[in-house]
Amino acid sequence: MGSMIEYACTDGSKAAGYLASAERKGAPGVVVIQEWWGLQEQIKGICDELAAAGYNALAPDLYGGTVVPYHDPDAANREMSSLDFLGATDRAVRGAVQYLKRDGAKAGLTGFCMGGAVTVIGAVRIPELDAAVCFYGIPPEQAADPAAIRVPFQGHFANQDDWCTPQAVDGFEAKLKQAGISADIFRYDAEHGFMNEQREVHAAEAAAQAWERMLGFWKQHLG
Repeated sequence: MGSMIEYACTDGSKAAGYLASAERKGAPGVVVIQEWWGLQEQIKGICDELAAAGYNALAPDLYGGTVVPYHDPDAANREMSSLDFLGATDRAVRGAVQYLKRDGAKAGLTGFCMGGAVTVIGAVRIPELDAAVCFYGIPPEQAADPAAIRVPFQGHFANQDDWCTPQAVDGFEAKLKQAGISADIFRYDAEHGFMNEQREVHAAEAAAQAWERMLGFWKQHLG
């Protein structure tokens, strides 16, 4: 089990985050970005699982302590809409990457839903990043051009997704290919949010397959 910590953002301010530490010395790190619900216990659980797999995992609290209950998507949408995605990526998310790399280890970035979009932005904008894994989130192209992704990239998307739609994924993948960017894009017969075991959209088989693919990707690119 991890705990809440305070770490430095790139602008000198402080941010809170949930840190779960691996037992192996010199472990690589993974920054985990929340869904639009905030830093839910489920996201903390993802960090705990990554720590058990051998990675130091840090989930920044991008809503500053606000956690939205799953039954209130309107509130979640308000919180997400008020977030400065580029600023949060440049300050809090990049600061988390720097924190995990402070002893020279490699660091990756992953996120779900809103956090998936932040992951794409980070794959473009965070110079210290070593690899990225996105789960069903794509930002507007003006926020992050897929052709500008600069790290090894893996994406996981749902075929029954009315937010990050299959058509949006098709366009995203086409832009990666046009730019000559090698990326692993996986699609699942599932709904948006299928990795979240606390919600009715959870798809256990797809989630297990995606998790194993992610761990294999981290092993390849982070160690």
